[in-house]
Amino acid sequence: MIKVGDTLPAVTLMEYSEVEGNGCSIGPNPVDVTKATAGKTIALFALPGAFTPTCSVKHVPGYVEKAADLKAAGVDEIWCLSVNDAFVMGAWARESKTEGKVRMIGDGSGEFAKAVGLTLDLTARGMGVRSNRYSMLVKDGKVASLNVEGPGKFEVSDAGTMLAQAKS
Repeated sequence: MIKVGDTLPAVTLMEYSEVEGNGCSIGPNPVDVTKATAGKTIALFALPGAFTPTCSVKHVPGYVEKAADLKAAGVDEIWCLSVNDAFVMGAWARESKTEGKVRMIGDGSGEFAKAVGLTLDLTARGMGVRSNRYSMLVKDGKVASLNVEGPGKFEVSDAGTMLAQAKS
């Protein structure tokens, strides 16, 4: 499992974007993790699935609500990662009203989740291999803090915990 001080894996994620006003797609677009994190502070949180209960009711809304506070604390961008395709993440972004606050990025094949050693096998629930629930503060591509949730928990990867870490 990735740990504090490690560099994020050099993988490419996908993000769905739209042209404002006319709804024309300009995505999905590749997000090269190495390039996208260079010189930036990223509050990254990952979760098992788009539109799932805890993810949609608690995790994403918390980061949307605290986006301005996180940015005031020095965070350049907030990323939400999930083992879903970019189209699903785009629909979830629209539904969750994350525009300008949280980048909803798809780890469609679970490459990032596997590379950081934070997968969660939900095959028995019909969801396959997903990402574990966690958050990390990333500075210039390196992990500055890491908060991994226990099975079925939502206690340490929330926006409040991330905000406290970004301020310290």
